[in-house]
Amino acid sequence: MSPVIVLLLFAGLSEAAGRILPLVARRPGMSRAFVVGLLVAAGLVETAVFTLWPLTAWTLAELVLSSPTPGDELLWTPGLVAPLMLAAVLAFPLLGPLLHLLLFVGVGAGLAGPLAAATGLGWWGAAGCVAVSGAALGVAVEAVRRLVVRISATRGPEVIA
Repeated sequence: MSPVIVLLLFAGLSEAAGRILPLVARRPGMSRAFVVGLLVAAGLVETAVFTLWPLTAWTLAELVLSSPTPGDELLWTPGLVAPLMLAAVLAFPLLGPLLHLLLFVGVGAGLAGPLAAATGLGWWGAAGCVAVSGAALGVAVEAVRRLVVRISATRGPEVIA
């Protein structure tokens, strides 16, 4: 496995753990197998979202330019993934959501430079594409999370009269 894939997997698992562990703490009756399965599934989803972020920004930049871009598509490099991994590690709610958000903004700014160079778009335009794509992916994954919670919510016992 390449270092980029390993870093993206660790970032996805860490981000998922930051979201799932508070849920597990509030519901102590959850089985260990269920929690591990939920953590792995959520980690893979987060990894997919992280992986799609530069590709989505690249696609959005191509739409903005309305002409094919001359460079290669934007991909993660170890130097770009390392701050993302740090942001994912700090995803735990008690360690600072504001710091977590600031690190994601920093990662997005780091993606904007290579995107601007690859597409010929200005830095601000590239930063806009990165921000819009990141926000769209975040909203999409949050909608899926809420849908899964709504579908899998357990109902209380029914009273038989």
